[in-house]
Amino acid sequence: MVNTRRKLIVVANRGPVSYQRSPEGERIARRGGGGLVTALRSLLARHEVTWIASAMGEEDLAVAGEHGGDAVDETARDGSPYRMRLVASDPSTYDWYYNVVANPTLWFLQHYMWGLPYAPDLDLGLHNAWFNGYLPVNEAFADATVAELERDPDAAVFFHDYHLYLAPKLVRARRPNALTAHFVHIPWPQSDYWHVLPEHLRREIHEGLLANDVVGFHTERWKRNFLRSCGDILGAEVDIAASTVKHEGRTTLVTNHPIGVDPAEFDELKDDPSVLEQERLIAERRPEFLVVRVDRTDPSKNIVRGFRAFALFLDMHPEMQGRATMLALLDPSRQDVPEYSEYLAAVQREARAVNDRFQREGWLPIDLQVADNFAQSVAAYKQYDALLVNAVFDGLNLVSKEAPLLNGRDGVLILSENTGSFEELGEWALTVNPFDIYGQAQAINEALTMSADERRRRLEATRAHVRANDVAVWIDAQLADLDRVSERVSA
Repeated sequence: MVNTRRKLIVVANRGPVSYQRSPEGERIARRGGGGLVTALRSLLARHEVTWIASAMGEEDLAVAGEHGGDAVDETARDGSPYRMRLVASDPSTYDWYYNVVANPTLWFLQHYMWGLPYAPDLDLGLHNAWFNGYLPVNEAFADATVAELERDPDAAVFFHDYHLYLAPKLVRARRPNALTAHFVHIPWPQSDYWHVLPEHLRREIHEGLLANDVVGFHTERWKRNFLRSCGDILGAEVDIAASTVKHEGRTTLVTNHPIGVDPAEFDELKDDPSVLEQERLIAERRPEFLVVRVDRTDPSKNIVRGFRAFALFLDMHPEMQGRATMLALLDPSRQDVPEYSEYLAAVQREARAVNDRFQREGWLPIDLQVADNFAQSVAAYKQYDALLVNAVFDGLNLVSKEAPLLNGRDGVLILSENTGSFEELGEWALTVNPFDIYGQAQAINEALTMSADERRRRLEATRAHVRANDVAVWIDAQLADLDRVSERVSA
């Protein structure tokens, strides 16, 4: 493990805290949400970190204004100091950046979520959103990053995810010697799919990433797709064996490191009073078998097909009716984006249809809970007999790693072959094709009827892997990547 304290600038859309007002009118800093924030929190304890993030709400904007855009001194929950710099954007600019380009365009593209005969229609609105939203916000992040580099010229810069594909090139133009890395947390599709975007957009995205010294992905699969798309779209010189791309006089190292979780955090959470109360409620109403899924209400999570697979399982195995329930804990996500609100409605309709068909006194086939209730999710991790993770595509999927750490019933993981975590956990999971409803129904039955010894063997192997490959391993691997390219540049 790397123990040397480094100066790091983390650049991500979301920050580790967001500011709000208490009922008494006092300003409070609340822990930021999202897997990225959770994963990177351990950086704060081990390094000198400045975190650059979007001002997300009114109080964030007020803090940014009061400090003239400069960084605020903050303290993590463990007492570690860090600096946070909030980037303020005009609401309409941020809306174009986030709700037009980043999520319904880049997110959908990178998760293969379009039915191409019908969508997308890349109209004038997208082009306006790119030039008047996505580009200006990336420019503002680049300005903030350059300002922090002026303060700490030796700091390394960590860009994160699809919101900020343009910022690295903008920083590189002004700070040619900056040491930068960019980690992409979502899938990277094959190059043909990138041709859905107009040429200038797909080129600018690839060129923005190649302005970094290191580009990282969770899996070998996403890394391989990126290397090939750099060659296909830019005509860049790609060395598959060395995992490098040469373009416009620069060489970028491309790596893959699957993100881990913090086992100590979940060891602590499992006995939290709020989790124990939620577990009591689940245990009181559960039948003999419990199939659990924990997701955001995102179309990429494939929730509707999962419900249909559970209905087919009940059809194929009527002896399981009354004995098995699917507990679906869904966190409402991006409801400002029409595609997401429409998908949530489809999820609710499908659950209603299944329940109307099979429900009887004392038994609910699909127990659908739509709420932001982390304690309930952790409690469900402890109680599942089968965990269904059937995403259409997923950059990694942390649920598939978190839940086995806490499960107390030798639960079986059912895992889509298109999740990033499948590359690590597939040998101990039941593999499903996310489009194959029949195959998923079979997997549910296999999970619930598997022998106790085999269930235990799979869970213990998964748990051991997750504990050995925690978030600290992921962070140290990326710091080692920076050391490699730094040595190469200095040589």
